[in-house]
Amino acid sequence: MKVLNSSLNHFIVQKLKLSNKDAVQYILSGRVLVNGKQGTLKQVLLPEDEVQVDDQVIKEQRKKVYIAYHKPCGVESTMNTQIENNLLQALDIAHSVFPVGRLDKASEGLMLLTNDGDLSYKILHAERHQEKEYLVMVDKPLTQQAVECLAAGIVIMGKKTRPAVVRQVNDITFSIFLKQGLNRQIRRMCYKLGYQVKKLVRIRIITLELGNLLIGEWRYLSQSEVNNLVQKVSD
Repeated sequence: MKVLNSSLNHFIVQKLKLSNKDAVQYILSGRVLVNGKQGTLKQVLLPEDEVQVDDQVIKEQRKKVYIAYHKPCGVESTMNTQIENNLLQALDIAHSVFPVGRLDKASEGLMLLTNDGDLSYKILHAERHQEKEYLVMVDKPLTQQAVECLAAGIVIMGKKTRPAVVRQVNDITFSIFLKQGLNRQIRRMCYKLGYQVKKLVRIRIITLELGNLLIGEWRYLSQSEVNNLVQKVSD
């Protein structure tokens, strides 16, 4: 989770040029409000928080932004401008956002980007809600045994993957619902069964769906989509 400062107290000292003692008194006396509520000494500030002192806004609330992006193959899931083909180059947007999770360079599909540190933290740490759905095409016909093994779990990197829901779409394509995100998990699972992944597309993150978003395009989430995500990870 990204924070603006280590604490509300630290922010007040910096912003108002007060001594630490005076800043403490401001907070304890109720003169400092964070999002309309009385602040506390150890309170951590997020970029989206609003801070008022004596009814005067000294830090405006930053608007929360939520973006769905259809990442193409070849784009790296990073905002690091030192890495070639990064998200900043691909998206070309003015908002300061960050990706929630990763999608490997060779894969395409849905990514969620936001400046909402609280939601990002909840999604990345609420494992039981992290269901993601992928559409996978392999290099040769699937056997029933392979489909069953993918669903039951396969040992990769010395660890057995969790059970998953697997549905065969055609001879060489299947969908898989995962609730974990090991490094290159699907590709490693297929390799252990003697298959090479030819195409991998993420089509859903929890309640958010890729839908008809074209490769390379992005859009803002609707309020209902945001509400559904927040509700799911807060249950």
